[in-house]
Amino acid sequence: MTAEADIAVKTGRPISNGAPVPPVLDQPWSRLAEEVVAALQVQLDEGLTSEEASRRKTRYGPNQLREHPRRSLWSLLADQFKSLIIGLLVVAAATAFFFGEMLEGWAVLVVILLNATIGFVTELRAVRSMEALFTLGSVTTRVRRDGHTRLVPAEDLVPGDVVVMEGGDVVTADLRLVEGSKLQADESALTGESVPVGKQPAPVAAVPLAERASMLYKGTAVTRGAGTAVVVTTGMATELGAISALVAEAEEDATPLEKRLNRLGRRLIWVTLAIAFFVSLTGILSGKDLFLMIETGLALAVAAIPEGLPVVATIALARGLRRMARRNALVNRLSSVETLGATGIICTDKTGTLTENRMTLTRLVLEGGVVEIGGEEGAFSMNGAPVQPLEHAPLRAALETSVLCNNASLPEEAEQATGDPLEVALLVAGAKAGLQRADLVKDLPEVREEAFDSDVKMMATYHASGGPFRVAVKGAPEPVLAASTEILTAAGPRLLNENERAQWLERNEQLAAEGLRVLALATRTAESVESPPYEALVFIGLIGLADPPRQEVRAAIEACRRAGIEVVMVTGDQPVTARRIAGAVGLCGDEGADLVHGSEMKPLASLSAEERERLLRARLFARVSPKQKLDLIELHQQAGHIVAMTGDGVNDAPALKKADIGIAMGQRGTQVAQEAADMVLQDDAFSTIVAAVEEGRAIFDNVRKFVRYLLSCNVSEVMVVGLAALVGATLPILPLQILFLNLVTDVFPALALGLGAGAAHLMDRPPRDPKEPILARQHWIGIMAYGAAFTVAVLGALAWARVGLGLDAEKAVSISFLTLAFAQLWHVFNMREPGTGLFRNEITGNRYVWGALALCTAASVQSDLLAASLTKAFASFC
Repeated sequence: MTAEADIAVKTGRPISNGAPVPPVLDQPWSRLAEEVVAALQVQLDEGLTSEEASRRKTRYGPNQLREHPRRSLWSLLADQFKSLIIGLLVVAAATAFFFGEMLEGWAVLVVILLNATIGFVTELRAVRSMEALFTLGSVTTRVRRDGHTRLVPAEDLVPGDVVVMEGGDVVTADLRLVEGSKLQADESALTGESVPVGKQPAPVAAVPLAERASMLYKGTAVTRGAGTAVVVTTGMATELGAISALVAEAEEDATPLEKRLNRLGRRLIWVTLAIAFFVSLTGILSGKDLFLMIETGLALAVAAIPEGLPVVATIALARGLRRMARRNALVNRLSSVETLGATGIICTDKTGTLTENRMTLTRLVLEGGVVEIGGEEGAFSMNGAPVQPLEHAPLRAALETSVLCNNASLPEEAEQATGDPLEVALLVAGAKAGLQRADLVKDLPEVREEAFDSDVKMMATYHASGGPFRVAVKGAPEPVLAASTEILTAAGPRLLNENERAQWLERNEQLAAEGLRVLALATRTAESVESPPYEALVFIGLIGLADPPRQEVRAAIEACRRAGIEVVMVTGDQPVTARRIAGAVGLCGDEGADLVHGSEMKPLASLSAEERERLLRARLFARVSPKQKLDLIELHQQAGHIVAMTGDGVNDAPALKKADIGIAMGQRGTQVAQEAADMVLQDDAFSTIVAAVEEGRAIFDNVRKFVRYLLSCNVSEVMVVGLAALVGATLPILPLQILFLNLVTDVFPALALGLGAGAAHLMDRPPRDPKEPILARQHWIGIMAYGAAFTVAVLGALAWARVGLGLDAEKAVSISFLTLAFAQLWHVFNMREPGTGLFRNEITGNRYVWGALALCTAASVQSDLLAASLTKAFASFC
C-alpha cells in the first residue's frame, strides 16, 4: 500500500489543483511512531527537503485557520454612513428639500459626502496600519529541513515536517510525538482541562481527544520537557480547525478608551438633541421661519456632537502604535495604550533585558585550576599558560558535556544559530576547541533526554558509547554539587568530601560576584537508560558565562525615576549576580541595597504589615519562582500601582497575564509568553519599555487634547446659536455655516493634535491615576469657559457689525461667522500643556497643526465667495 493510499482524507475545501484539503493519517495516536513516520515519507534526522516541503504546501495549502480577510474598501466606505450623526444630517437634507430649499439640501448632502470621505481616508490608513502591525508578530516553529534545524513560519508547516519542541513552545499544527522527555502540554484551550497533561511517544487506543497522550494539538502549548514530533495535519484539518469551522468569529471588544469615548458621545447626543429641540421650539414660538428653526435645530444637534471624535481617535491610536512599532514595541492589545501611560512599577528580569544577552563562555573552573577563553579565536589558557583543550582530560570532558547536554543548533554554514543563547554559547566554546555536536553525537548517539526541570534546576542527556551509557549533566551549581559524590581530576575520578563541596560553592559565589552566569557540569555512567540521571554524579567543574549590561539601561532607569516609575529587578539568578548587574545599570546606588531572596518570600496571606512594606520597598529579588512573581505583582496591585512585568519563559506566562501590562521578549521569548503578553519587545531591551511608556503617555495626552478641543468648539457653537435664538436676535451663524465649521475648523486641527509627538516633559511627571477620566472636572470647566469666551466675542462682533458699522444682516453674519471660525482655529494653541512656553511647546512644534491652520484659514476666508458661487451655479443649473 502506498503512503497516499494509507492516508485517510478528511473532507474540506478544495485547493487549486482540485485535491481535497490537508489529509491526516487515520488515528495516528493509535499507530506506532515509526509507522507514522514511514507513512509520511520523512527521515527524522534529516526532515523534509525544501523542495518537498514546497510541493506539499502547494498540495495541502498553508497551515492557517480561517483567514481574517483584509477589510474591503466597500465595507470601510459603508461604515462611514452607519452612525446617528449621519442620520441627523440626512434628516436635515430631507427637511431642506421638503421645504424647497434646494441649495441647503444639496449643501448638506455635500457635507455628508465630504465627511464620509474624510472618515474613509483616515480609517483606511488606521485599519491598514493595524493590519501591518499584526503581520509583525508572525509565529515560528523549529523544524528540521534539509538536515538542519531552522525556524520557519508556522503557516509554512506541512504534513511530514519534523518539529523540535521545548517547554514554552506553542504547538502550531497537529503533531504525532516521536520522542519525548518529561513532556507536558497545556490543552486547556482545546479540552478545557486546566491541568497540563503528560505526553509520551507510545501509541494509545481509540480514546477521547483529552486522553491521546501521543499527540500534540494545534493551539495548545508545551509547558515542560522537550521532544520531537512529526506533523500529521495542518490548517483547517486540525482539531482546532474543526472547532473554528463551527464557531462564528466573535467581534473584537471595544477598548476601555473607546468605551469611554462612546459613552461620552452618547451622552452628548441626548443632551444636544434636547437643546436643539428647545432652541427650535423657542424660535418658532417667537415667530421665526419654521424651516429655518427646524434646520437650525438639526444643524445645532450635529454641531454639538463631535462626529470627528471616532475618526480622530482611530488615526491617533493607529499612528501611536506605529510609532511604538518603529521603536521595537509591538502592542498586541489597544487597551494597553491607555494602561501604559499610568504604569508606576516595572518588574523586569535581568538576562537579555538589562543585559545584552550575548552569552560567551569565558571561564571554566576545574579541579586542576582556572581555564580562561579569550579572543575571537578562543585561545585556551590554564593558570596563565596555554593549553590544548582536547589534550587535557578534565577540560575536554567539560567541553564535551557542554556540547552533548544541549538543545541548541549551530550549523557549520553561515546560518543563524537557534536555541537558548546560553546553550548556543556552549556550542560556540566547543567549536573553538574543535568539538562539533554533529560529530560527537555520531560517536555518542543521544538515546534519551531528561529535560530541564525548573524544580530540580538540572537537565541530562544519555548517550550510547558501546558499553555503559554516558550521562551528561548541566545545571545550577547547588543541586549539581548536592548530587555529586566524586570529582573529576587529571588522574581520574576521586571522592568529593564536604569541605571540597563547600569550597566549590564559594567559588560559585565568587564567579557570580564578578557578574558571570554560572553553571555546573557533571557526568556519570549508567547501565540502563532508565537509571535515574541525578545520582552518584562525577562533578567536573563550573563554567562562567559573561553577559554585559546594556549601555543604554542606566539612562533608561534614570528616565523612569524622573517619571515617577519604580524599577524592580526580579530574577531567578543568584543574589550576587543580581547585585552586580543592578549596580552596573544604576538600579541600586550601592551593594548594600535591600535584596530579597526567594526563600524569604512567604505567601501573601501570611505576610505581616512589616514584611509587606519591605517587599514593596525592595528593588532587587533573586532566586524567585514563578509563583512568587505572581505574589509580587498582586502585592503591588493591592497597593494601588499599575504594574508592568517582563518575561520570556513559559513559566512567566501567568505573571504576564496577571500584570496590568505583560511584556514579552521578541527575540528570546517563548511563544507562550508572547501570546500571554500585552506587548512584545522586538529587541528585548529595557529602554524600549521606557520608550513605549512615553508613547503611551503621549497618545493619551493627544486624545485628551483633541477631545477638549472638539468639545469646546462645539459648545461655543451651541451657545452662540442658542442664545441668539432665545433672545430673538439675528442668528450669528447659519445652518450651512455651522456644518462648514463642524467639517473644517473642528476636524483638521483635532486631527493635527492627535498626530502630535507629545510634550517634551512627558517623562518628568508622575504616572496619572488609572481611574482618572479622559476629561476631569477642571477640563470641563475650561471647556465651558472657552465656549463662553467665544460666545461673547461672536455676539459682540455681530452687534458691532449691525449697530456700529450699520451693515445688513447678511454681511453682519459673515463677520460673526469668520470671528467664530478664527477663534476656533487659534484655539488650538490653548491645548498646550500647563507650564510649557507660550511660543515653544508641543503645539507650535507640531507641523500638522500649521498645515491644518493654513488649510482651514484658506477655506474660511473663501467660504462666502464659495457660497455665492454655489448659489449662482445652482441657479444657472435650474
